[in-house]
Amino acid sequence: MSEHPFIIGLRKLFEDNPRLKPATISARIGDKSTIRKMLDGTVRTPTLANAVKIAEELGTTVEAIISQTAQAPSITIAGRVGAGASVPLFDHTDNGGLFQVAEPPQLLRMRSARPIGAVEVEGDSMAPMYQPGDILFFSRATHEGIPDDDIGRPCIVEDAEGNAWVKQVKRGDEPGLFHLISLNPTAETKHNQRIKWAARVRLALPAEMVERR
Repeated sequence: MSEHPFIIGLRKLFEDNPRLKPATISARIGDKSTIRKMLDGTVRTPTLANAVKIAEELGTTVEAIISQTAQAPSITIAGRVGAGASVPLFDHTDNGGLFQVAEPPQLLRMRSARPIGAVEVEGDSMAPMYQPGDILFFSRATHEGIPDDDIGRPCIVEDAEGNAWVKQVKRGDEPGLFHLISLNPTAETKHNQRIKWAARVRLALPAEMVERR
């Protein structure tokens, strides 16, 4: 008997996301062995109820898990953001961006927050949180300024000079000014800066896990 497509997709999802633990997800739906029994062949046909519960715990849908067997869609890396040196903002609509990466399954949780942008980190001023070569995914809620909910968080920022940064954004000493904080204690923090826009980082993908296309 061929393996059920939901189980095939579920296995691929866990293989691609080693931080996700089948037993942990199973326990949340009432039995920590539920997924293990699917993956080891004890259960060959999952019940619809269990499939829906598992998908909900993973922040996705049954259909999306089944589609894991197909190639994941690609996301264009719009450009680089400075975590140290100034980096001019790169418009991904020109020249097709830097490169493309496979869309991480975790972004299924962000479907309602589309469109999703993605940039590559250059420099180490945000270490150890973000390292050079890491890919950061974000979604702009506004074309100007910064949403109140994003203040205090690591954000992708375009400053008044048109440079792109990844910094923790805090309110400045006067209205309309912001502190762009570096997490690396040896790096410079930019105080009382004017910005064009900022959007918090929604997902970070370490450089060694990036699947380039």
